[in-house]
Amino acid sequence: MPASVLPIDIERQDSWSDAEDANVRVVVDFVYNLMNAHNFDYVRRTYGPHPYVQHNRNIPDGIDALVDYVSTFAKRFPDYTYDVKRVLADDDFVTFHSHATVRAAHRGKDGQGLNIIDTWRIVDGQVVEHWDAVQPLDGFMRFYALLNGGKIRNQNGVF
Repeated sequence: MPASVLPIDIERQDSWSDAEDANVRVVVDFVYNLMNAHNFDYVRRTYGPHPYVQHNRNIPDGIDALVDYVSTFAKRFPDYTYDVKRVLADDDFVTFHSHATVRAAHRGKDGQGLNIIDTWRIVDGQVVEHWDAVQPLDGFMRFYALLNGGKIRNQNGVF
């Protein structure tokens, strides 16, 4: 687990339906445990038994593949965190706009880390599909993305 785990505190928006609010809470639980608390066994148990289609071309389909990817990344960068800046909910889709950093000293510095837009589709309370757009913000993350960004591990396409 990272030295300091970032919480994901989301206030319900008046424009969200009850179903959208429930979907947001599912994604908050999923993302918090995966990206910040690194509670990988919980993520596998809770979300793994269901199909999960991945549109990030660098990650294979399935929760196990996602957990393996994030776990490897977190081992390499133990201070990695995912700081949610805004949340959008639209029916079965939940979108987070987030700032990810790999060093604790970079948290809150918008010129460091990654600018990430993630969208998940939720069906019956389960995370079943994911799309993202990732923008490296500093030289190190641009270099890391260049080295790790070319291998296609699923055939789902980005759209």
